[in-house]
Amino acid sequence: ATVSLLKKGKRNLSKRDDQIILKKKMFFQEVDGEDLHVTIDTLKNDEATHRHDPRFIIVTNYKTLLAVDTKTDDTLDIKIGDIVKHPFFFGPWAKMEKTAHANENPADVKAAEKMAKIYDEILQDNEFETKDDLHGLNIFLSRLLFCFFAEDTGIFDENAFTNAISSHTQDDGSDLQEYLNKLFEVLNTQDRQAYPEYLHDFPYVNGGLFGDSYNAPIFSRKARKMIIECGELDWQDINPDIFGSMFQAVVHKDQRSNMGMHYTSVPNIMKVIEPLFLNELKEEFEKHYDNQSKLKQLLTRLGRLRIFDPACGSGNFLIIAYKEIRTLEMQIFQRIQETTTSPSLPFSCISLSQFYGIELDDFAHEVAILSLWLAEHQMNVAFKAIFGQANPTLPLKEGGKIVCANATRIPWEDVCPKDKDAEIYILGNPPFDGSSEAGSDLRQDISYTFSDTTARNFDYVACWFYKASKYIQNTNFCYAFVSTNSICQGIHSSQFWPLIFKCNQKITFGYEPFVWSNSAKNNAKVICVIVGVANINTKRQTLLFKENLSLSVENIDSYMSAVRNMPVLPLNNKSSLHDYPPASRIGFIDKSTNFMLSRQDYKDLIKHKPELSMFFRELIGSKEMLQGELRFCLYITEKNLSEAITHSEIATILEKVKSDRKSDVLYYRFCKKEVPTNTPLIVIPRICSASREYIPIGFLSGNYAFNDQVQIIENPNTELFGIISSKLHMVWTKKFAGRLKGDFRYSNTLCYNTFPIPHLTNKQKETIATHVYNVLEEREKHSDKTMAQLYDPDKMPDGLRQAHHDLDIAVERCYRSKPFTSDEERLEYLFKLYEEMTNKEKMGDLL
Repeated sequence: ATVSLLKKGKRNLSKRDDQIILKKKMFFQEVDGEDLHVTIDTLKNDEATHRHDPRFIIVTNYKTLLAVDTKTDDTLDIKIGDIVKHPFFFGPWAKMEKTAHANENPADVKAAEKMAKIYDEILQDNEFETKDDLHGLNIFLSRLLFCFFAEDTGIFDENAFTNAISSHTQDDGSDLQEYLNKLFEVLNTQDRQAYPEYLHDFPYVNGGLFGDSYNAPIFSRKARKMIIECGELDWQDINPDIFGSMFQAVVHKDQRSNMGMHYTSVPNIMKVIEPLFLNELKEEFEKHYDNQSKLKQLLTRLGRLRIFDPACGSGNFLIIAYKEIRTLEMQIFQRIQETTTSPSLPFSCISLSQFYGIELDDFAHEVAILSLWLAEHQMNVAFKAIFGQANPTLPLKEGGKIVCANATRIPWEDVCPKDKDAEIYILGNPPFDGSSEAGSDLRQDISYTFSDTTARNFDYVACWFYKASKYIQNTNFCYAFVSTNSICQGIHSSQFWPLIFKCNQKITFGYEPFVWSNSAKNNAKVICVIVGVANINTKRQTLLFKENLSLSVENIDSYMSAVRNMPVLPLNNKSSLHDYPPASRIGFIDKSTNFMLSRQDYKDLIKHKPELSMFFRELIGSKEMLQGELRFCLYITEKNLSEAITHSEIATILEKVKSDRKSDVLYYRFCKKEVPTNTPLIVIPRICSASREYIPIGFLSGNYAFNDQVQIIENPNTELFGIISSKLHMVWTKKFAGRLKGDFRYSNTLCYNTFPIPHLTNKQKETIATHVYNVLEEREKHSDKTMAQLYDPDKMPDGLRQAHHDLDIAVERCYRSKPFTSDEERLEYLFKLYEEMTNKEKMGDLL
């Protein structure tokens, strides 16, 4: 729309034919016969160039192009034909910001560290025995934070709070409790006549922060000194959007080593709020840039927004959303003033009462309320700097409605009412625990949330998705959450998402899995997705975000892809679609580690007792198979048990196992199922890197033992090895397998049993078998390398890569004669075949 307006002669703020000035976007200058570098330097240093705040200054003679990013100071100096090689330089135009927000602000870290020391000192001098006592301490800490912030940002007189403590309390801290109790009363009192004169200089605050009566704790000399030192910090540099999460570490000591790293970064928050609602509001502003009536309607709309975070923590999602909406409001006011001859003085219509949250942790709940107040003051200061006036910060008005409760147990409508005229957006980063890791309390929450369904074996984060879908049903509301990528895999894709789709809802935008990490010590990288959901009849563009791109697509499926006609696969396909032998795990029995020996321990044992070798087998698991690690395990059957226990070494091992398992039943068995000897076996590692082009599958025959980290197929046909070693099967596996961080977890029920294999002719089987032997032969040529090295995508031997390529062609010709052009096309074809085979299977069951 903007480009069209420029072509029509609108929006260009320059009157010169050789210039384009687009407010906040660019200052563009054609140059003829001048030195481009001199021109751009002159423009960069000219105040007139920056009058309309251009993000980019660009000059060109249509042979060379120079550009400066005024925000980051990045420069571009290229031949104009090379502009296609540098698209992300101008990424901010497409809402792809180049600069990364810092994970921490030194002022925030220092303040949090000092507050942590004050907190520890207070705990030493006081006893907090009840829940109410601890709540009172949390309220006190919030009030203390507000006073520090207030005296450095103009709410109080400069240094008023710290100076008052220094001047009016004893050095030993004995009267500091009484002084703070009186001060906090005064801050909630308009009539000061009953209080000492030296307290009258503090303004009336109100707003609920000082409303309830809680005694301040007792202070030692050291604690008083710490408070004064903390007050001497410059609190105006504190960021409310992140310091709340940092101060959670004050009362959660286990988080202190990574202080400042436990918040959701601003870029990740923007990934949620921009496609959820912010981009649409900004586009509305751009569309009606010259229409004063429409801009006023947009202002009214901003006043109807409700932002609801049902897992708000210390409020960082709410705070960033509040700041962005206030910033947009200021831009609209500026534009209205530019287009009217007698502009009136504006006042913000955005209030904290439009922001709602639920948080289980009491201190985080208090800090969220406080942080919103501080963010409001900062935005009022910014508003006043532009327009000369702003809504007064004091007395504090009603803050956001932040409720301290378990979000899985309370009706969300009680927190954020679904009023008819409201425009509600739900967002956040709910807590995650896998269904297997969740404690009993969390499992009870899950059962309670899904009490109206038969399926309950979901991860904890699924509770928020389900409750949000119930909340927005039959409305124009929508929601978006950050989650671990498990929400779009395995059980969730096949059982959970159908519950969402049954609510007549769709995924409106999604981010493909990406690594979410920060620079905290011992930080574990988490693979995350972001999923936005709305009702089917909601008119919203469907966007899939991949790396640095946003793609407009027809639909997004429950696996976070835009592949058409994606079926929802059965959760447990215990019987396969094809007639090949089943894949299964051997049934590793718990407490079996005593059976295992390292290569060296095994060699030492056999060296002295060679007759014991008959009771041991080479152990195969994912690690052993891929990394080439050689281990052995004691493998006893019912037939040789009586002979085995005559050897003291073996009897000792079995006694340890019996003690660990606390059972005499099958205490001698390494695994539940007996592994056949000298039988051909296909061995599939359960955990495999998704970066590989092929699954490194083993083809073995001999006496082996297997742990729980592999799937085995007994007596397979040679062509089966070729089919499941192919790219077709890898593409299918990557789509439907579960995930362990960036690796996929191979499942017989989700990957093998569901994989559609067409009926093959004898000739097709022979052709595939020939290529299988070529693959195995190429492996043998590099017997010095491990399987992990052979299938490293960057180091795979050329001969092996070619052998697999030839195998792919042979396998894919069994499906269709026309070559596939992409993995998406492969999936679409497989989906269609899958549906045909499952429908045929259903018809067979009916007959």
